Amino acid sequence: MVFRYALALLAFCGVAGQAIAADMRFVALGDMPYGKPTKVYPLYEALIAQINAQNPDLVIHVGDTKSGGAPCTNTYLDEQLAYLDSFQAPTLYTPGDNEWTDCHRKKAGAFDPLDRLKRIRSTYFDKPDVTFGKTKSTLAHQGERGFPENTRLMLNDVMFVTAHVVGSNNGFEPRSLSAVNEFFKRDEANIAWIKEGFDAAEASDADALVLAIHADMFEFDFNDGKKRKWLRHSGFRKFGKAFRKRAGEFGKPVLIVFGDSHRHRVFRPFPKKAPNVTALEVFGAKDMHAVEVIARRVNDGTIRFQINPLLNPAL
Repeated sequence: MVFRYALALLAFCGVAGQAIAADMRFVALGDMPYGKPTKVYPLYEALIAQINAQNPDLVIHVGDTKSGGAPCTNTYLDEQLAYLDSFQAPTLYTPGDNEWTDCHRKKAGAFDPLDRLKRIRSTYFDKPDVTFGKTKSTLAHQGERGFPENTRLMLNDVMFVTAHVVGSNNGFEPRSLSAVNEFFKRDEANIAWIKEGFDAAEASDADALVLAIHADMFEFDFNDGKKRKWLRHSGFRKFGKAFRKRAGEFGKPVLIVFGDSHRHRVFRPFPKKAPNVTALEVFGAKDMHAVEVIARRVNDGTIRFQINPLLNPAL
């Protein structure tokens, strides 16, 4: 796996030329911890300790802080909030579908998903202008529109943006009218937010942009017929097309970091329309590891992303 990973790194991240300096490092993880707390929490704590020992400039958790079968209780949510604040570095978090969208399922406790979303916003994002973690950084956010979880941070010439795009088809499911209405409002807000993120990156002369979402937008329907496009019923279609368009116009390196499918991989999702975009899916579920990303300025002055696995010493 390590050999295949190295080939992917060379092929997709384009790290060419002699490096001048490692401007900044961040660590990404997601889809964890999954399983019984007595079994998986010690493993998760070991990974957090390993991340803290690396002293990154930023940590990003891309959501799904519990499995789909774990109950969507306040206790679970509160425990995971405490874990987010146990990272030493400033930490970004974007919710996953297991935290709220899928909570209507019987095995998850048959909760009202919108109630769970309200709870997350009132506890996790009651102070949306600052990061999670022991070290705080100031954030721009979309709270005035009702989406405080959508945040933005400029760090060492790299613009970081989170957008609330979740698995389970982004919550676009016909199970209830309220769920559909929530999807359309959030999808519209996400599109506006990613456009604003690229505008802010250009206005501040950022050299790269990192987008963090939960969902794997590039699942089966994206590659249907090998046409690399979303089907009409996809809950990712409008957001994905807006992101691809603005990323292509931005022209500089763009990294989209996500989870959801539990398949660690690095690839180019838009080789023709936006070849400057690299997609990184983090480890997840049983593979409770993280990924270190170095935004490295090379000798032509541009930033390239160097991607390395950060393995859990307890596994």
